[in-house]
Amino acid sequence: MSTIRHVVLWTMKDEAEGNTRRQNILLVKKKLEALRGRIPGLVDLHVFLNENAQEKSGDLMLETVHESWEALASYQTHPLHEEVASFIGKVRQNRMCVDLRS
Repeated sequence: MSTIRHVVLWTMKDEAEGNTRRQNILLVKKKLEALRGRIPGLVDLHVFLNENAQEKSGDLMLETVHESWEALASYQTHPLHEEVASFIGKVRQNRMCVDLRS
């Protein structure tokens, strides 16, 4: 069975929402990991922190696996995801995303 892999890379603002960059990185990780097992069609979810950050590198990477393109679309509009995405939108500087069939 083919699944859909959704990979997102973020760079965080130095300060946002009353937190430092590092605090927001850890908050985003915690919020994303709390989605595991709570959204239909979301098969797997992993969050990785950049252990060797360079000037032009990202701070945080999300990798999710979905049952189908429809499941990915449903995930993106799910209220739990939208709540986390809203917070991330306030604390991120940059975002890049790749969606692929695996």
